[in-house]
Amino acid sequence: MTKTVHHWIGGKAVEGASGTHGPVTDPATGRATTRVAFADVDEVDAAVAAAREAFATWGTSSLAQRTAILFRFRALLDAHRDEIARLITAEHGKVHEDALGEVARGLEIVDLACGIAVQLKGELSTQVASRVDVAAIRQPLGVVVGITPFNFPAMVPLWMFPLAVACGNTFVLKPSEKDPSAAVRLGELFAEAGLPDGVFNVVHGDKVAVDRLLEHPDVAAVSFVGSTPIARYIHRTATAHGKRVQALGGAKNHMLVLPDADLDAAADAAVSAAYGSAGERCMAISAVVAVGAVGDALVAKIKERAEKITIGPGDDPASEMGPLITAAHRDKVASYVAGAAAQGAEVVLDGTGFTVEGYEDGHWIGISLLDRVSVDSDAYRDEIFGPVLCVLRVDSYDEGLALINASPYGNGTAVFTRDGGAARRFQLEVEAGMVGVNVPIPVPVGYHSFGGWKDSLFGDHHVYGNDGTHFYTRGKVVTTRWPDPADAPAGVDLGFPRNH
Repeated sequence: MTKTVHHWIGGKAVEGASGTHGPVTDPATGRATTRVAFADVDEVDAAVAAAREAFATWGTSSLAQRTAILFRFRALLDAHRDEIARLITAEHGKVHEDALGEVARGLEIVDLACGIAVQLKGELSTQVASRVDVAAIRQPLGVVVGITPFNFPAMVPLWMFPLAVACGNTFVLKPSEKDPSAAVRLGELFAEAGLPDGVFNVVHGDKVAVDRLLEHPDVAAVSFVGSTPIARYIHRTATAHGKRVQALGGAKNHMLVLPDADLDAAADAAVSAAYGSAGERCMAISAVVAVGAVGDALVAKIKERAEKITIGPGDDPASEMGPLITAAHRDKVASYVAGAAAQGAEVVLDGTGFTVEGYEDGHWIGISLLDRVSVDSDAYRDEIFGPVLCVLRVDSYDEGLALINASPYGNGTAVFTRDGGAARRFQLEVEAGMVGVNVPIPVPVGYHSFGGWKDSLFGDHHVYGNDGTHFYTRGKVVTTRWPDPADAPAGVDLGFPRNH
């Protein structure tokens, strides 16, 4: 009998009642190993109702109670990181080391949530007028929702719900239906840590579930990570229903390599940033912009390194890159390589047609490297989300900067140079939310916030860090005047001397 991934509602597994299921496939073999229940409107409503009921007590619980549970959750997550990584590899396909790294990055945000008391400290101004004090405090929103992508089935949810719950909210997670098991396992571990029933819930599904969450009157806020078209839809729909929204979209991240750069370091960085996790990450470097005469040498060094990458099943310790998530996505990625030459690119490495012996039905694609790519080509304009690296040639720093800033995306970018002045100019002049200086994937640590500019972010708040705390709370200012106790009514003796 095929294994079924159920919903997690009210602190327990709940079988799907809609009768609709989706397949969960092992990308290395191409075989459907599991099915996942898809929620209908009634099941989404049940999850939101459980969260709303739990908020009545969780929203007023003490910080000590919340953080004690979060510390226990962190210990359990750390103890089970290898198990969660195996679930990720089985359903997403990424190699085990990548999956372990994903869990480690999620743990950073749990660390931040464990220290939420510092983030939630208010402000107090005394004696702003005679006997008048003003205090600013932050309070939870209520029921909040996370809608997360397939490429990081543990990390991206962990970017959201630990902070939301630490702030006093209750949470409904709608993970990707392509790799749902990690999300449910996180719910089980949170319950084992002592989280009250209904504070964290997981519902699976497709557009039916998503749309109901976006319009549900008891949902106060929505966090999303995914493609730009869907991020725009999420933001437009949820805000039309009066919700606070942070919707992180797609990217086309550039790496500007200046003539003075250490080309070996730049090539190492380009290979790891472009082909790590098979390029299925929003912070992947997908466009290298080579300035001046460094292009030929840089491309040669990238090619030399890329050809040595070992591609195979994610559970094989020898594998450095695994398959793509689905056959359809593999075919779409391959189409950009197949059409590149006709649009003027030089195909240095062609990974289409790659397969792994014994796993011929897996969703395989090899490494592709395209040189002298035009800004008008499909391979440059679109977010490919696969192991395809484009190299563009420019004559100067100014031309490279203009090329990067002309992109509709503004997620992350990097510059490789030995010149501090050039790096400083770049970090100030480039139009992107995250900048790396000789760092190819500038993902901030947990206590700084993650997010892009332009079509890479819809909404005002980035995720985690200070922005995450602010997103999951709302401010309130209290102005207070108390009479002097010496002015107490006659007959009430508080032990203070009388003024008159």
